[in-house]
Amino acid sequence: MPARMYSVGAFLAFLVPAVAGAWPVDLSVSLEPGKERFHKLATVDWVEVEDAAVATAELLPGTNEVLLTGHSTGRTHLLLYAEGRFAVWRLTVGTPPPEDVPARLAAARKACPDLKATEGEERSLSATVKNAGCRAALLELLRTDAYVARELELTFDVPVLQEQLASVGAGLQPLGLEARYSGAGVVLTGSATPEVHRRALWELFRRSVGRVPLEDRVEVKAPESPPDAGTADAGTAVKPEPVIPVEVLPQQPKRKGKR
Repeated sequence: MPARMYSVGAFLAFLVPAVAGAWPVDLSVSLEPGKERFHKLATVDWVEVEDAAVATAELLPGTNEVLLTGHSTGRTHLLLYAEGRFAVWRLTVGTPPPEDVPARLAAARKACPDLKATEGEERSLSATVKNAGCRAALLELLRTDAYVARELELTFDVPVLQEQLASVGAGLQPLGLEARYSGAGVVLTGSATPEVHRRALWELFRRSVGRVPLEDRVEVKAPESPPDAGTADAGTAVKPEPVIPVEVLPQQPKRKGKR
């Protein structure tokens, strides 16, 4: 049996009311290939791993424990959902190749002139996002291990938020869902299967810089079961019709956004 590690902590920043995840991640977790690690959560509805070849996650029945298992060296992400809010963790298995953080940070400094970054125990990053170039540079930087959510403080100009919302909308359109601003938050609406709903949350995370206050109004419906051919007349052979798969398939306009 694989070796196990047990960790208990209050890691659910995503359970703060009206808060949802976006780059950077909320938590970074290190794993080893072939080893398991438990995390005890306050509450959780479901979890999903981006790349199951790198690591897997299992929500243990009757508990709020998540069992993480490392499989192969690399990085992937874990989506956690509870009571209309979500978070994303980075799972690093083994020692994958280092990311070029200095170069990405230098590019972000150039694109965002007032960017301030500190290292050490009080690590933090703050910046004013005034244009698309600054947002794009931050997106590249914040996809790395350089920072986590609580270390980030961004101030957005409204046109940049509108651009980010347009990007989110483009990702949601094939899923049959919509996003719009309402006051200080993003409202996600529509009807979807559980699978499509999860894909929508991944899109929201991947296309957003900084924390996104979310009001999740998606009506999640279970896929319809095909008709039961067994109810036909006993003497009639009924060939079921083939099932045709059908896919049903941002940022808060805040003046000061804190991760």
